[in-house]
Amino acid sequence: MTKDFISELRWRGMIHDSMPGISEHLDEGTRAAYVGIDPTADSLHIGHLVSVMMLKHFQQCGHQPVALIGGATGMIGDPSGKSEERNLLDEKTLRHNQHCLKQQLSKFLNFDNDLPNKALLVNNFDWMQSFSFLDFIRDIGKHITVNYMMSKDSVKKRITGESNEGMSFTEFSYQLVQGYDFLHLFQSNGCTIQMGGSDQWGNITTGTELIRRIGNGKAFAVTCPLITKADGTKFGKTEGGNVWLDPEKTTPYQFYQYWLNTSDEDAEKYIKIFTMLDFETIQQLIQEHQDAPHLRTLQKKLAEEITTMVHGEEALNQAIAASNILFGKPTKSDLESLPAQNILEVFEGVPKAYFPASDFINGIGIIDALGAKTNFLKSNGEARRELKSNAISVNKEKVDENYTISEKDLINDTFVLLGKGKKNNYLIINQDITA
Repeated sequence: MTKDFISELRWRGMIHDSMPGISEHLDEGTRAAYVGIDPTADSLHIGHLVSVMMLKHFQQCGHQPVALIGGATGMIGDPSGKSEERNLLDEKTLRHNQHCLKQQLSKFLNFDNDLPNKALLVNNFDWMQSFSFLDFIRDIGKHITVNYMMSKDSVKKRITGESNEGMSFTEFSYQLVQGYDFLHLFQSNGCTIQMGGSDQWGNITTGTELIRRIGNGKAFAVTCPLITKADGTKFGKTEGGNVWLDPEKTTPYQFYQYWLNTSDEDAEKYIKIFTMLDFETIQQLIQEHQDAPHLRTLQKKLAEEITTMVHGEEALNQAIAASNILFGKPTKSDLESLPAQNILEVFEGVPKAYFPASDFINGIGIIDALGAKTNFLKSNGEARRELKSNAISVNKEKVDENYTISEKDLINDTFVLLGKGKKNNYLIINQDITA
């Protein structure tokens, strides 16, 4: 073991609470720890990443990480941090989601069977599906009192919440089911640690209590803080919703931009949590950022590290190139170097018009393209004035009023970028390609 797990998490700001004696427990040998992951979607989002990074550090410190897909608990719904009951999923959907989640987790954890501390992926549906209700309440339920369960914050908040809807017995039983997961992994895999967000403390400690009462053993809990943003808005959310790890849901460019746009205060916190950079490197980056904050050193390094981890180096390079097109001084060759989809993402909010391929074959006069055919400029007269003042570009190259847009101007056969000055852009798109 090259690093002390608890010390590593503590300097990174990744520990909210932990049970006494856990450091000594880890010092005694290789341990197994698990994190529960909600399988209600076929992709992780960045809200999952703190607990996934905990597992990654755990494995790097020589211990065995266990990712538990909550197939059974996903059919119930965890009341922690929620104001209403969630929709329940069928087994086919849950199995599909589990397959997708393992692919994403493999970017953080090593599942290689030849590794002594290889990561494990388990699904609690596998051991809960044959557990009858009568067996469960007889063998498990009798060991935990209702008073104990009612004392949990997640239960009290729902029962005394403003909605007055309370909570169903299904949700009330959630902490018992999660507690049994811990007991099962303790008995079958020697798992003695459960980790998760600070809102999971009540559920986790129910598991340690079951291990004490039924398993005659000792287990530990470690929780991480719930991640917040300095401006009070919700971490991991954009106008479009969650920031997903699936590139089909959140493109690598959008993913990169999310991290690049973090505030100075958040970037200093996030670079410790969401990268594997060591203490000395991070301290140096913080100092460099403080010396020249306008260079946004922290944000750039944070975005580079986490985008590479999730999407790979090629996707990172394309995201950087796309960002340079929007904020730098790109050339036509820069536009041609990227897939058309990346360019369309960059100029997502830019006005656009769709022309048939025949228009490009026949040619479009630049004045018509700026004026009557697109209304990019208010009139043909304004178009002529701007052209004479050398303010108009086609694909970032200046043109005059005699220019004709043709097939050769189509970037990747898909679009032509018109520009007026540095900040005003307009896309003419080949509708036969994008249809």
